[in-house]
Amino acid sequence: MTKQGLLERAFTFAFRGLVYAQIWEDPEVDMAAMAIEPGNHVVTIASGGCNVLSYLTADPARITAVDLNTAHIAFNRLKLAAARHLPDHGSFHRFFGQADQADNLAAYREFIRPHLDDMSRRYWEGRDLTGRRRIGGFARNIYRRGLLGQFIGAAHIVARLHGVDPRAMLAANSIEEQREIFETKLAPIFDKKFVRWLTDQPASLFGLGIPPAQYDALAGEDDEGMAAVLRARLEKLACDFDIRDNYFAWQAFGRGYGPAPDAPLPPYLRERHHAAVVDRVGRVDVRHANFVDFLKASDDASLDRYVLLDAQDWMTDAQLAALWAEITRTARAGARVIFRTAAAPSLLPGRVPAEILSRWEYRAAESEVFTAQDRSSIYGGFHLYVLKAA
Repeated sequence: MTKQGLLERAFTFAFRGLVYAQIWEDPEVDMAAMAIEPGNHVVTIASGGCNVLSYLTADPARITAVDLNTAHIAFNRLKLAAARHLPDHGSFHRFFGQADQADNLAAYREFIRPHLDDMSRRYWEGRDLTGRRRIGGFARNIYRRGLLGQFIGAAHIVARLHGVDPRAMLAANSIEEQREIFETKLAPIFDKKFVRWLTDQPASLFGLGIPPAQYDALAGEDDEGMAAVLRARLEKLACDFDIRDNYFAWQAFGRGYGPAPDAPLPPYLRERHHAAVVDRVGRVDVRHANFVDFLKASDDASLDRYVLLDAQDWMTDAQLAALWAEITRTARAGARVIFRTAAAPSLLPGRVPAEILSRWEYRAAESEVFTAQDRSSIYGGFHLYVLKAA
């Protein structure tokens, strides 16, 4: 019943439903770091499923996607069924790339629904807090749904209250124009008294997926507080990458993917990858399970690549030790682990027992490069660990 305890409970409650209609880890950075080889078995936290399907373009032998969030499990299974059974790339792109067309509901009923498991079908045909069926989100822009989508929508409202339309960024024709828009329109918002007060409330950032423990780590990065940290992260998103090649920026500033034929998209939605994704979708196994429990049920030296997202930021030392003990036991020669952290440094030294962590090589220089390349820009650090030779 402490303040911190109540915040943790509130965060857990907020994460019971759909959080990420789109995952916010850059899959191309992930695949470069993982260096997936034929025969590899990838284990990842499922989240919104974008990266699970995108990893198929690297041709792994198997992907096991685990998650405790039933909404995310239903989302992943919907994507797998859609990839298998929608008739072509156009209908697949309309469903997930546009995600705001009435025709998607007819496509769901004809092509996807008959192939969904009961749990996923109940989820999508069930009603949300507004009384609408959840599947209807694909006729009204699913990317405005979920905890993150609602947070982005709230951020747009706050910006417009201060006379700024974030969509102005989408009209930029160069990185120089992007920087000018950021510095003249977006950056000043973070100096507003209301915005500084709002960002000082940990609960206000639940929509970014930042739990109280992560919030404390982030807030300590800058003496000016959380508003300064968020301004720096938004600056990277707005200014470090050409918006014509950054679908994360389109999601942040436009609340969806771009409508143009050449708009940036996640790898799994690109037409040139569609045949490979469809051909390989049977390699994905989606499980409603705890990551550590899945590892405990796996054989010694049976897995090759591990994707932890930012989940470790939420963990106690005991949980980290248990996780890495199982990763080390199940890792095959040359195994790689990737994860992100809210703050810049790796959180493992001093928290995972030395006898476990000493089995792994931290690729510090590569991690720094991948951090800089991560187009989503919301994380402080990307980290790569490689199993040392026995």
